[in-house]
Amino acid sequence: MSKINRVGIFCGSSMGSDGQYKTLTEEVGRELANAGLGVVYGGASIGLMGTLADAALAAGGEVYGVLPRALIRREFAHKGLTQLEMVDSLAERKNRMIALSDAFIALPGGFGTMDELFEVLTWNQLRIIQKPMALLNHHGFYHHLNEFIEKAKACGFVKEGNNGLFHIESNLKDILARWKIS
Repeated sequence: MSKINRVGIFCGSSMGSDGQYKTLTEEVGRELANAGLGVVYGGASIGLMGTLADAALAAGGEVYGVLPRALIRREFAHKGLTQLEMVDSLAERKNRMIALSDAFIALPGGFGTMDELFEVLTWNQLRIIQKPMALLNHHGFYHHLNEFIEKAKACGFVKEGNNGLFHIESNLKDILARWKIS
């Protein structure tokens, strides 16, 4: 595995229905910064995305955002980032986040988070990239997704050898340990 300097984080542009998601996201931002890892994310100042950026920046971390111009009004560009790139589309956002990141973690989120997560999984499956991917299964958030993947595997749609494309962990410390980051 190549050295990990920046971690792409996929998470919600909303806060979710429970304060636990905000607390989790703050911890992730702070812990990544404390581990000396840069954060790459969607560039917004709202929801868990903004929470992540604020926590990492407050802990002295570097935060790189990538925001489509069409979403500036909806997602509100974060003004205090280390670097903010403006791009023309969601596809370009994903491409830039993938290029800027050495590894990826999916936090709780909705359709956008799933889109980004599956893009990275697909690129890894096709060997377009070879970058570690983890799902932070906070309070079982990704339990049903894992069941779906197991069902797809049982039905012959996901190859057995693709198990290693991602890991599901219940806490960030286990993800970083798996990646040999202390």
